[in-house]
Amino acid sequence: MQTTTLYRPVSQKELDLIAESGWKRFPPRLPDQPIFYPVTNEEYAVQITRDWNVPAYGVGYVTKFEVDSAYLEKFAVQNVGGQLHDELWVPAEELDEFNDHIIGVIEVTKEFR
Repeated sequence: MQTTTLYRPVSQKELDLIAESGWKRFPPRLPDQPIFYPVTNEEYAVQITRDWNVPAYGVGYVTKFEVDSAYLEKFAVQNVGGQLHDELWVPAEELDEFNDHIIGVIEVTKEFR
């Protein structure tokens, strides 16, 4: 099986919920969050973590995880700015299915304060 590496910037609260899942699943989205958006490169995840999560929450983490590449074909890559700003838009109601296609564990690669 081929996998694709994705990244996700998270707050402490979201990281705690990931840990509770055994590092296997992202938590459900909040009612005002209709999309789960993993990003395609670590540099973009770092930028979001430093520029958004740290000012908003005081700490931020970059997570890295592998997803079944064949499954990901259903999601078009969305560019939301510059060349490195590529992300996938997973509807909140499909997050459980997305989580089922994570291969291995979600790991923390960077922490910012």
